[in-house]
Amino acid sequence: MLLPAEKELRAVLARFADARFRHDLHPTGHSSRELEDTTYTLCVMTGTQSVDEALAAADALLERLRADRTAPSKATQTLAA
Repeated sequence: MLLPAEKELRAVLARFADARFRHDLHPTGHSSRELEDTTYTLCVMTGTQSVDEALAAADALLERLRADRTAPSKATQTLAA
């Protein structure tokens, strides 16, 4: 599976949160479609089939990306030795 870029994943998570909030606050046909669209996009990006799985996978992926960013690179480790 191709991993989504962090920037795009965060953008879709923000769109999902916004759509979820607006739909919960004032449900309409438009808000329902928008929530369905962002849920679908999030599931596709994370390779999952439900919003709960997608959110868990997104959290895990963001944690992995954060860990990769903060870990010293192999080149740095080799030079330090």
